[in-house]
Amino acid sequence: MRRRAIIMVILMVLQFGAIHSKQTTYMVGDEDGWDSGLDMEGWTKGKTFHAGDFLVFTYDGQQFDVAVVNQTGHDSCSLNEGAKVFHSGNDKIQLAFGANYFIDTVADLCAAGMKMAINATAPPPSV
Repeated sequence: MRRRAIIMVILMVLQFGAIHSKQTTYMVGDEDGWDSGLDMEGWTKGKTFHAGDFLVFTYDGQQFDVAVVNQTGHDSCSLNEGAKVFHSGNDKIQLAFGANYFIDTVADLCAAGMKMAINATAPPPSV
């Protein structure tokens, strides 16, 4: 019985690894990057995001930043407690399962469209 349980655990770990090895990397804003001239919410349309996928934010780190916030932070264009702010100009952020929210911390830029909400679904089964 114990051997069977160990085999089941090993199979589950292998399946988990196979499922999560198919991450996609998205360049936010495509060739324009994370930029105030784009409707970032519009950029997400037509794309399917999965938990474990990566978003790469490229931007001028002296003009912009990107923050991972909760829904309240996204909706109000403000930093919530526990928000994580990135400043490098080339940030790679992995999506968590469920709702993921991103803003520029300058409220005027955020209100003008430098924010996005992404729902990351479960990864598709590997083949």
